[in-house]
Amino acid sequence: MLGVIVFAHGSRDPLWRQPVEAVAAAIAARAPQVPVRCAYLELCEPDLPAAARALVATGVTRVRVLPLFFGMGKHAREDLPLLLDALQRDHPGVRFERLPAAGEDPRLTELMARIALEPET
Repeated sequence: MLGVIVFAHGSRDPLWRQPVEAVAAAIAARAPQVPVRCAYLELCEPDLPAAARALVATGVTRVRVLPLFFGMGKHAREDLPLLLDALQRDHPGVRFERLPAAGEDPRLTELMARIALEPET
């Protein structure tokens, strides 16, 4: 069974989380049978291990981690692989998959360009 973690940096500002949670809500609306959780690298909860534990408790055997980073910076390139290695050790029966950083998806790049060029309404 598939589960998804929407993974972002984190912030002390509680309003900062709203777009991250909106992505998770959109995933849940599109695929209600897929459990989805948010996780944060720092400054807010839950962290990645806690979100993974919550998904594993629902019976998932495959977890896709969507990094909501604009580019493949240090967090996505170095920190996330280490975190995923630790999760794999902690949950050997679960397959963890790291998706590309959201900002590196050409579909998102194209969407942002279209948004920037839309006429005012």
